[in-house]
Amino acid sequence: MMKARIYKEVFFEASHRLLHYAGKCFRLHGHQWRAEVWVEGTADERTGIVIDYNCIKDAISQFDHQVILNEEDPMAACLRQFHPVVTMPGDPTSERLADMIAEMVNAEAAGQGLDARVAKVRVWESTSCYAERTYESQ
Repeated sequence: MMKARIYKEVFFEASHRLLHYAGKCFRLHGHQWRAEVWVEGTADERTGIVIDYNCIKDAISQFDHQVILNEEDPMAACLRQFHPVVTMPGDPTSERLADMIAEMVNAEAAGQGLDARVAKVRVWESTSCYAERTYESQ
């Protein structure tokens, strides 16, 4: 069995606000986000693939051109009258988006019966700042 680590970078446009933040990011605003995902696991013997890069891209692309809010944010109900809203427990920080992306990719891998897990996710909120989360190998 061949163990391998793969990497995929995906860009998406999305707006968010931090409900519990005392500063400019309390206001709804947008970013061009950049997500980097490292997945490690056992490559399929026939294909040599750990997980299809498109599975990672498709998971992250669900955020593209969306509004991402805390599930407790009263703005979510207002905006839903006009546009879909992605919600999450807690404020949609880069750190929480990294965890959400890891969960989505891991669920896709498990659903396909793959021996693949996210090892690291880096979410860039701008060109000068990112949050990075690393995950222990199982």
